[in-house]
Amino acid sequence: MSTSAHLSTDQVDAGETVTDRLIEANRTYASKFTDPGMDARPVLKVAVVACMDARLDLHAALGLNLGDCHTIRNAGGVVTDDVIRSLTISQRALGTRSIVLVHHTGCGLEVITEGFRDELEQEVGQRPTWAVEAFRDVDQDVRQSMQRVRTSPFLQHTDDVRGFVFDVSTGLLREVDPTDPR
Repeated sequence: MSTSAHLSTDQVDAGETVTDRLIEANRTYASKFTDPGMDARPVLKVAVVACMDARLDLHAALGLNLGDCHTIRNAGGVVTDDVIRSLTISQRALGTRSIVLVHHTGCGLEVITEGFRDELEQEVGQRPTWAVEAFRDVDQDVRQSMQRVRTSPFLQHTDDVRGFVFDVSTGLLREVDPTDPR
């Protein structure tokens, strides 16, 4: 059996789950692992907030190495209360000073609506307490996320907050102008 976690689910042996494959891959990883001797403070003092989309290899796209940054990911890369919580801990307890926001082209949040919550409520009988944070304009959503970061009273360092759109077809980042009135 290969220990690669990069095989599709139809290549997983009968009775084996994808999680089983990941655990096996971890055993191989751990057998060659050496403690890098670093702490939780990011070397570059930067936190990156990005979408959870599987097409975004953030470390490769941004030229980052292990230990360089804190990475916070969720659906859409949206700055939610929980993201503010993580950024606050990142800054106040672990020394980050810069924040980079990365949204991307072809995001799933561009095609669903807040009605998703209604559908869930009908299906399970309970309304989610969280917002979907769906959007139609990725640039505007990046601007909104930058604004949420810059106006949070919990964040000490909001002078170096920049937002980008990652093009999933080309791999290029495009910076979003926070002052564009769109």
